[in-house]
Amino acid sequence: MAKVTDTVAQLAAPFVEAAGCSLWDVEYVKEAGEWFLRVYIDKEGGISIDDCEAVSRPLSDALDEADPIEGSYTFEVSSAGADRVLKKPEHFAQFQGQEVEVKLYRPRDGRKDYVGVLTAYADGDVTIQVGGAPMEFTKKDIALVRLYPRF
Repeated sequence: MAKVTDTVAQLAAPFVEAAGCSLWDVEYVKEAGEWFLRVYIDKEGGISIDDCEAVSRPLSDALDEADPIEGSYTFEVSSAGADRVLKKPEHFAQFQGQEVEVKLYRPRDGRKDYVGVLTAYADGDVTIQVGGAPMEFTKKDIALVRLYPRF
């Protein structure tokens, strides 16, 4: 049986593309006792509320019809955001050379957060440049990697 997120991603793809956007990610998570289905979209130049609405309305109807999720949940469509989480190999390829934050499950050298320039990604392992020195993190140690925008 396919994961909920995979099923929803397949269902969402045509609606996202019809709105001129790309599908960044789908997550199905429980927060404060409630389930949330979130579809993150992206496009060159950024996402507007109109883009979210253009995907949300038809996708909501399609989800109601396909009914891939038992029980109730809150459905959201939003931008991947400036500090988006990088999960897929194509995400890492797209943002090679950009500043990222790596969060670890357990401290390394007394720290769980590192910020540096993304220089390599291979099979879940991430290398960043921190203060002129490369630092490699293995997939099993990484809680998440996200873009680190500076404003």
